[in-house]
Amino acid sequence: MSDAKIIDTAAANADGQTKCPKCGATDISLNAATGELRCNFCRHTFKAEALDEMKDGVGDLSGEQVGSGAADIDKNADSTVTLKCTSCGAEVVVDLNESSQARCHWCRNMLSINSKVPNGMVPDTILPFKMKKDEAQRRIEEYVGSRKFFANKRFRSEFTTDNIMGVYFPYMLVDLKGHAEFAGEGEIEKGHYTRGHDDDKETVYKVDRYKVQRGCDVEIDDLAVESSARRAGASQERETNNIINAILPFDTENCVKYDSNYLKGFTSEKRDVNKGDLQNIVDSQEREAIKFALNDHVTEYDRGVRWEKTDVKKEGEKWMAAYLPVWLYSYVENPGSKGQLTHYVAVNARTSETIGSVPINKSRIGLVSAGIGLLVFLVLFLFIFGSEDASGIAYSLIGGLVVGGLYFSAVFAKYRNTGARHHFETETKIKIKNVTKKDEFVKKFETTDGSMSGANNLAVAVEKLKK
Repeated sequence: MSDAKIIDTAAANADGQTKCPKCGATDISLNAATGELRCNFCRHTFKAEALDEMKDGVGDLSGEQVGSGAADIDKNADSTVTLKCTSCGAEVVVDLNESSQARCHWCRNMLSINSKVPNGMVPDTILPFKMKKDEAQRRIEEYVGSRKFFANKRFRSEFTTDNIMGVYFPYMLVDLKGHAEFAGEGEIEKGHYTRGHDDDKETVYKVDRYKVQRGCDVEIDDLAVESSARRAGASQERETNNIINAILPFDTENCVKYDSNYLKGFTSEKRDVNKGDLQNIVDSQEREAIKFALNDHVTEYDRGVRWEKTDVKKEGEKWMAAYLPVWLYSYVENPGSKGQLTHYVAVNARTSETIGSVPINKSRIGLVSAGIGLLVFLVLFLFIFGSEDASGIAYSLIGGLVVGGLYFSAVFAKYRNTGARHHFETETKIKIKNVTKKDEFVKKFETTDGSMSGANNLAVAVEKLKK
């Protein structure tokens, strides 16, 4: 693809101000119940200006396009800027690490930056909060409340939602238009039978193997990739930040043009990675989303497909920097120690999706799991296997250990959510069209394997940030 075309998403914002369309006042804030802006002078509410570049259809995409808010970060950019009041001419200094707007101390006119500052502070687009704090508190209380029995004792006594915060997290929203070609092998089961006797029985599968090729035109809309190095790595050594992305997807089709008025009463995290740092992640997620979409076109291969060659030719790709809204609760377990771990509970401030991590009382869950395992052992030993020989004791013991272990794992997964993530491969908005198929018979054979060796059409490759 050619050099990227930079889309100036702030060009129309001549004076950097949002004015009430009814009275012209500049004292504007967000109505969190509706996601609309509200004039604090006349109380008029109005919808924000839509960003034209977000409304453009992916079908018209051509070449590489990058919003000015998604341009590479200038590490030498000064985070302190001076804003000139358009009403009285006064100059006001703003620290962009703290805020992207200020009020003139002379005439009380609201000021905001009127161009994209090349330091990752200002995105192209923003998805406003549409959930009040009290609703987010209720959802977090319900989530934690259903997990208190095995929760850490100290956590149960200290838990409160008074400290939750509304945060805008930085993401890149990527559109793709292109053509994909996938090639590999697939297998179809044609029957099976059992051979052997008594304890030496095994199932044999009759299989047809084919060379498989699929091609398609593809359009991906708003693939969301986190643009914070801290979260893109999803490290869980000291904090459970993987759950923040697990509340995706957002209704990004409702994003509007960035306006600093949306930040009032909330905090925001600055983008600290560039498009180049994220390109491999985006390429991987685009490829995986296409692969999963193609599963509807390889349903005959019931033993699986092993894709060996994947090629995505891009006709167009567009990047936009975005702020997406999250209500966030945090709790530090074992502060100051080697075992310190920060737990988060996050609420999608648009869809209400809630997920989190709760500190576990390992002693309690261990005792309960052991009790369940012992109960299973006794039931198996007394009523099923009996005590006629040593094998009855062994089978009963194994059954108790397995059930107890499964219970422990299930509770741990419910409380900690260590594997929680955004399922981009199925949740990304994608269209594939003009699908072409080519299948070539290879051979018949028999195997004792119940599925195709190396099948990857249902496996997800997750690329992480390398920086």
